Amino acid sequence: MRTQVGIVGAGPAGLVLGRLLERAGIESVVLERRSRSYVESRVRAGVLEHGTADLLEEIGTGARMRREGLVHRGIELRFGRAGHRIDLAGLTQKTITVYGQQEVVKDLIAARLGSGLPLEFETEVTAITALTGDHPVIHHGGTQLTCDFVAGCDGGHGVSYGSVPAGAFTRFERAYPFAWLGILARAPAASDELIYARHERGFALHSMRTPEIIRMYLQVAPDADLADWPDARIWDELNTRLATDTGFDLSPGPVLERGVTPMRSLVTEPMRYGRLFLAGDAAHIVPPTGAKGLNLAVADVRVLAEALIAHYRDGDDRLLDEYSARCLRRVWRAQRFSSWMTTMLHRRPDDDEFAHRLQLAELAYVTGSTAAATTLAENYVGWAVDSAGPYS
Repeated sequence: MRTQVGIVGAGPAGLVLGRLLERAGIESVVLERRSRSYVESRVRAGVLEHGTADLLEEIGTGARMRREGLVHRGIELRFGRAGHRIDLAGLTQKTITVYGQQEVVKDLIAARLGSGLPLEFETEVTAITALTGDHPVIHHGGTQLTCDFVAGCDGGHGVSYGSVPAGAFTRFERAYPFAWLGILARAPAASDELIYARHERGFALHSMRTPEIIRMYLQVAPDADLADWPDARIWDELNTRLATDTGFDLSPGPVLERGVTPMRSLVTEPMRYGRLFLAGDAAHIVPPTGAKGLNLAVADVRVLAEALIAHYRDGDDRLLDEYSARCLRRVWRAQRFSSWMTTMLHRRPDDDEFAHRLQLAELAYVTGSTAAATTLAENYVGWAVDSAGPYS
């Protein structure tokens, strides 16, 4: 088999890249080791930056998002039993859209299959070879796919990263001393916007996927056992951490899914080796507090698509050579913001009263200063892609 661009991984990064290349007339094959049903059902991120939502619409996969997604014009920071709204739209003239990652993936899969383009599920890639030559080879299921370029969109433990010689990449990593216990529940949202709560017992987040399906998180220990967290305890703890002096009450409902997510940061440098380009979680992971993971993945492949189009259309490889540096500028900015949000809202096990008071002072400043609130808002709604020109 032969194609121009081999894409390993059918998450948002791989599927958006495939769509961008399709619109530019560039051939690609997408290989995914999981089943279609698994990929379309795994619950991940749910906040789309302003630019991400616009891009999905531009590439023809945003119609359902615009119908069903929830447009939010602000978020709330809650501390000291009081809520403080950050007016995203008023401060930046931009909004966010709450629309689950699995829904984004469903739309992208439907578009690719509707175009009759190769998308192979339950296909295990075992190795990627000849990465420093002109035609790297993706090995899967006893078959070889020869490409001009490979896009590694298969996560931090995927075969793409593992196919590179030791020492070719440097990884910068930080593990946080806490995790998130997340639930998806059939219950009415208690707020029209996301609530980020700092509480003496730990962080909590009130989010939603639809008006009837909510996504809630609690800060827990990294080794938390779900068996120790029955439904009643989860709802009680959420109500405690989200409580206000003016009254706030969640309406419990059936828990549809639950899990514990470790909190860590990771950056791989560079994001290229030969003709392999890493994108999304294969290159970087951010703590979810800043809502950047999916959005960074989409930004990566937007930059990569622009570079590949310049190669095929103009014979110009300058953007391919600049890919890593351009992406990493955004990645480190997202890491800074995500780390700041995480530090400001979570209690570390070794924090003393001085550290707690500093957190409260920081939150009071962010919510009391227009300049500080604007900084948070600008980062939260997202930044313009570092673009060297039109991508199609």
